[in-house]
Amino acid sequence: MKIDIFFPPGKDFRARADRILEAETWGFDAAWSAEWLSNPFFPLTIAAKQAQRLFTLGTMAACAFPRSPMITAQITWDLARQTGGRFVLGLDAEMPEFLPAGESGQSTETVSKMREYLESLRAIWRSFQNDERLRFRGRHYQFRLMAPFFNPGPIKDPEIPIFLSGDGSDVYDLAGELCQGLHANALHSRSYIRDVVVPHLSRGLESSGRARETFELAIPALVFTPDILEEDLDSQNGIGMDIASYVFARRNGSFATFHGWEELLDSLRGRALSGDSDSIWGSLPEEILREIAIVAEPERAAAAIRQRYSGLADRVCLVFAEWNPKTIATIVADLKKQPLGDQSRSAAAIRYDARGK
Repeated sequence: MKIDIFFPPGKDFRARADRILEAETWGFDAAWSAEWLSNPFFPLTIAAKQAQRLFTLGTMAACAFPRSPMITAQITWDLARQTGGRFVLGLDAEMPEFLPAGESGQSTETVSKMREYLESLRAIWRSFQNDERLRFRGRHYQFRLMAPFFNPGPIKDPEIPIFLSGDGSDVYDLAGELCQGLHANALHSRSYIRDVVVPHLSRGLESSGRARETFELAIPALVFTPDILEEDLDSQNGIGMDIASYVFARRNGSFATFHGWEELLDSLRGRALSGDSDSIWGSLPEEILREIAIVAEPERAAAAIRQRYSGLADRVCLVFAEWNPKTIATIVADLKKQPLGDQSRSAAAIRYDARGK
């Protein structure tokens, strides 16, 4: 099991890049940047040239549909070149809330559009790499021309891994069928991942004739210290904002139904959408917080992470309520002391090939 870190939103790209490089020195296997407040690709472009070892850089749930596949193909090609093949593209399979009314909502149509998005991306990449004629025709996307002055040309590592994120069985099936990984939702439980997500990933892998070893399940782990349950109001407000962003970005319908939490998550979602994130903390029962997050002192967090995710996740992405270098370095060092399975697979081991195997 690989140990990754998620970087919170911020407007200072240089500062975020510096934190990514700092995390590399602590021994993390990858750093993930998300689509919050700013473009998730930009901090990675700054950090890419300075990363020293086989350190994976990737986006977690970058918005797909607001960007043309051509735009996404170009920026990811640049990052793959700049990182020497250490970049992973994480795409959001859902329609974000800021799209026009009537376009949001998980549906068969949305998944069909996501399938074409993935297929057209790879068609564009093949055109970049082999200078082959671009001819992609689908219901949602059509690309018929690759002008020479727009083609960036071949790179050393053209098979860019794609991780999908989203909520629902159709998304999990699609990830298993066409992608190299899945970013599980930040709001999850071990039982939900085990009983819902994994079976659908297996079904998708089976449909494409791929082995489980070609795929990575990456699970975000929210890590909080127990003092937030008592009197640390600043941390409580910060975590309330974090949870607001998760319920805003995801409908979590499948997860809510699995646990019978539809009414609660609908209420939290309504508050997040209205901007009332300050009241979210007080509305979240402690037993649910402990179900979706790791609540432990820094010296005990590694053991709690092992207990919850060993045998389930290929990658665990740590998400911290606050940036405390000493705490973060302690936890990752504890996790690295006791290997949690094969750590040898890199981005190269999960790349897509022409057969999808």
